[in-house]
Amino acid sequence: MIVSYFKVYVACQSMLIVLVGAVPEYHIDQEGIPASRAEFAKHIHFADNFTSIVTEASTSWYLIEQEAYKVSLASSLFFAGLLIGNITFGPLSDKLGRKPVYISGLFFDVVFGYVTALAPNYDIFAVSRFFVGIVNGGMALVSFVLTQEYVGKSFWSFTGSLTNLTFAVGIAVYALLGYCVREWRYLALVSNTPGVLFLLLSFMLPESPRWLYSQGKTAEAEDVLQYIALGNGKERLNLKLKPSAGTLRKDESAPGILKLVKHPVLRWRTIVLMYIWYVCSFVYYGLTLNAGELRGNLYLNVALSGLVEVPAFPLCMFFIEKSWSGRRKTMTCFLVFAGFACILTIFLPTNASLLLGPTLLALCGKMMVSAAFNIVYIYTSELYPTVLRNAGLGVCSMSCRFGGILAPFVPSMKSLSPSVPFVVFGISGLSAGFLTLLLPETLNKPIAESIEDLQSPKY
Repeated sequence: MIVSYFKVYVACQSMLIVLVGAVPEYHIDQEGIPASRAEFAKHIHFADNFTSIVTEASTSWYLIEQEAYKVSLASSLFFAGLLIGNITFGPLSDKLGRKPVYISGLFFDVVFGYVTALAPNYDIFAVSRFFVGIVNGGMALVSFVLTQEYVGKSFWSFTGSLTNLTFAVGIAVYALLGYCVREWRYLALVSNTPGVLFLLLSFMLPESPRWLYSQGKTAEAEDVLQYIALGNGKERLNLKLKPSAGTLRKDESAPGILKLVKHPVLRWRTIVLMYIWYVCSFVYYGLTLNAGELRGNLYLNVALSGLVEVPAFPLCMFFIEKSWSGRRKTMTCFLVFAGFACILTIFLPTNASLLLGPTLLALCGKMMVSAAFNIVYIYTSELYPTVLRNAGLGVCSMSCRFGGILAPFVPSMKSLSPSVPFVVFGISGLSAGFLTLLLPETLNKPIAESIEDLQSPKY
């Protein structure tokens, strides 16, 4: 549960720039504006009662006019960091263990989070966001895998959905913090401080028993299982694990990321999953930017962007556990529905009411793709063997970041026709949905521990 609720902290870090980089209304005195930057700052008057890096009093900040691009640049650096973190942390945790990589990442996440809040100038702020992205993205990925490997496969849909649900709730929590704390440095400090609590609590967590078992450390895996059983109020168990068929010999090296390319089964799965992850991110962020932009209260808008995802998670948990739908068919349906929602949006008048206009369809599409996003985490975890699970998730998450990077550029295609962006998102969702049918179903199937297990028909 510690690792699941920790996603609230991850959400605050991920959404930080939305409020910390917000641009309030302002006007500039037109008469007698001096040439020097220091004097120019005195002629700028901000209207709203909150501060951000845009309104920072230091003359080296004031990110308006020709300097406005720096706000987006800081956000891009964060996502670039996420990309690097997803690539590096997965293989590291497969080799060194889930817990040490997770705790190390969380420690540096907290450190760089405080650097962000106390940054004396924009350059340090931007660099700190880049490093926060690296450790935040990588450590969040490892924490998800760690959560899944603590429980039996029958609980993976619940723990996976709970983890992603707390992220959506975390967005709303961050909006509430922003409403209460209007000074951006204090907001960054308050948002980062829960990380200290989670860091201290994380030392109580055991190592993943599945990872220990895959490494041939059966005695340690047995101890962890005993610890978990006692924590659940069970009596001490009399268990003895059989040696894993895929246990490494001492003269062997741990399977690396190249195994995802060399192994024929893993190669095909990785290619398909990378595209699905890319589309989930591409359509999700595209709908966020394109469909019915909300006007009014900034903090309410941020909260709604998270809360609109909440209904997606009970839908996931219901359908993915049914034998007649499972993981594969459910994710296909959600992606196809999201694609159709995008395409149908172009047939509705933009000036229609909320119930009949494109805004409602766009929000439904976002809820559907959020559900697919939730399922793909769970589904991908089940498609990779334990020894390569983090590496596989890392590669797929990397392709996901490219979708997020490209999505903001699609709105510029409105110059061709207002419907073009939605057609692009719609076709992407439909193609990914149908491509999902090429993957095997994992419901009620055993989890592969080693690469050798993939040769067995039951996998």
